[in-house]
Amino acid sequence: MRGELREFGVGVYDRWTALWNGETGLAEEIMAPDFALRYTQAGTEAFDEVRAPEQLAAIVAAWHGRRAGLRFAAEGEAVVDLALVDGLPTGLVARPYLATFTDESGAVVARSGTDTLRITGGLISEVWSVSSGAQGRTFYR
Repeated sequence: MRGELREFGVGVYDRWTALWNGETGLAEEIMAPDFALRYTQAGTEAFDEVRAPEQLAAIVAAWHGRRAGLRFAAEGEAVVDLALVDGLPTGLVARPYLATFTDESGAVVARSGTDTLRITGGLISEVWSVSSGAQGRTFYR
């Protein structure tokens, strides 16, 4: 069972990453009907008011419109702490990520961060996201 829960957690994180890579239809599949986003990065204040899957899909699409070539990739090992509650996975999944985009000068910019997903009843109910920010760096070389 532990292996199946780990696989589920890594799979949810992979789908979260795919959502952020523009597969916005995944928001309806992986997000709870009402959730909370907690982003510390400067310029992410708009995420504070996002509570529904369709709002998240719209803001991800807009985010891509502002960053040429924006791509996210999971990095490192996922930390998965899930248990079955009423038969559904519940707990936390955390993993580092790498975000890359092309800036105005044409240079590729890379930044690392970590997203922690709270899973409740098999759906993402809360996200904490911390990144290295505009002057940051990557975790892995």
